[in-house]
Amino acid sequence: MELDLREPLRYLGVRGEPDPDLLRELSAAADKLTRSVTPRWVWRVFHVKHSFDGEALEGAGLTLPGGLARTMLGDCAQAVVLACTLGAGFEAMLRGEQARGMARAALLDACGSAWVEAGCGAAEEEIAARFPGLHLTDRFSPGYGDLPLALQRDICAILDTPRRLGVQVTPSVLMNPAKSVTAVIGLSERPQPARVRGCGYCALRETCQYHKEGKSCGA
Repeated sequence: MELDLREPLRYLGVRGEPDPDLLRELSAAADKLTRSVTPRWVWRVFHVKHSFDGEALEGAGLTLPGGLARTMLGDCAQAVVLACTLGAGFEAMLRGEQARGMARAALLDACGSAWVEAGCGAAEEEIAARFPGLHLTDRFSPGYGDLPLALQRDICAILDTPRRLGVQVTPSVLMNPAKSVTAVIGLSERPQPARVRGCGYCALRETCQYHKEGKSCGA
């Protein structure tokens, strides 16, 4: 598993060819992070029951409401719920960088966002290897489209993340540690088109400078 430096550059809002000094500092931050912190994840598979109220994950006591879940899981008999985190180790590292300078901390924070996403990608590869005859949908998370952010609490309960990963959900429905992700992935017998793409699904669309300028980061 590697950290693609294009991803933290995107989080930093860097467009075009990055400044060589910035790229050197970012590379150093990425190297420090990847040597010290390894993403950890847990996942479970549930059968999907399609109903008027939403996509019910049988045995989980959870129904995913709304059009996004219906679109993503409509062709799926099973779905995976996933949680991935960088854990408390990243939080401690970030606090150390903040004490040395906020610019360095910003670089590490962007690398952390990219690194937890890389962990999610590695988890998807693990899932795909476990189910070689099935096709994975795009990964989609609470807060995307019309999928309620509050579902993070349910997913963490289903996966027992406080015990297994040290991840909890705050009263404001944010993840603690911050570099943590919950997601759902459908499993289908047929290849699935890429659907969760573009600004319409992005949780950062209200504050994104690209979006304000009528542009896209390309994710």
